[in-house]
Amino acid sequence: MKYIKYVPNILTVIRLFLVPIIILFISIDNYLLAFIIFTLSAITDIADGVIARKFNAISDFGKLIDPLADKLTQISVLLTLSIKEIIPFWIICVLLVKELFLIIGASFLYGKKLVVSSKWYGKLTTVIMYLAVVSSFAIKAFDLPHFDLYLYFVAVLFAIFSLFSYTRYFYGQGYLPNKEELKESTKIKEFKKD
Repeated sequence: MKYIKYVPNILTVIRLFLVPIIILFISIDNYLLAFIIFTLSAITDIADGVIARKFNAISDFGKLIDPLADKLTQISVLLTLSIKEIIPFWIICVLLVKELFLIIGASFLYGKKLVVSSKWYGKLTTVIMYLAVVSSFAIKAFDLPHFDLYLYFVAVLFAIFSLFSYTRYFYGQGYLPNKEELKESTKIKEFKKD
C-alpha cells in the first residue's frame, strides 16, 4: 500500500503520453479511436484525483502536473479539431485567452498561502467541453448532424463565466491587487530605477 501514493502521478504522466496519440488519431481521421483514447484519458484524470484524495497522496508534483496535463489535453485536442475545420477557430481563441488570464492571475497568487480548489462552474465547464469533444468525434465517426457546436458554445460561455467568477472571488478575498496597490507597486519600481 505504500506505493499507492505514486499512482496518481503515474496516471497523470500516462495522460500526458496519451495526448499525441489522440492527436494522431484525429489527424488520420480515425475518430472512433480518438474517442476511445480521449475517454481513457478522462478516466485517468478522474481516477488520479479520487486516489490522491482517498489515500492522501496529494503531492507538489501532482499539483503542478495534473492541471498541466488537463490543459495540454484540452488545448491540443481543440486546436487539432480547429485545424481540421471540425470546430470554428474562435473557440480555441477564446479558451486560450481565458487560460492566459488564469496564468496571469496565478502569477499574482504565487507564493501566497492559498489552496485553489475547483468550483462547480469550473468542473461543469470541463464536463461540457468533454461532451462537446466526444460529440465531435461521434459526429465524424458516424456521420451525424452537427449538434456539437451548441455544446461548444455553452462550454465557452461557462469558461468565460468561470474566469470572471474566479477573478471576482480572488479579488474579493484580497489575493489580487487593486488599483491602489498596482499604483504603489509602479511607484516603487520607478523609485528603484532612479
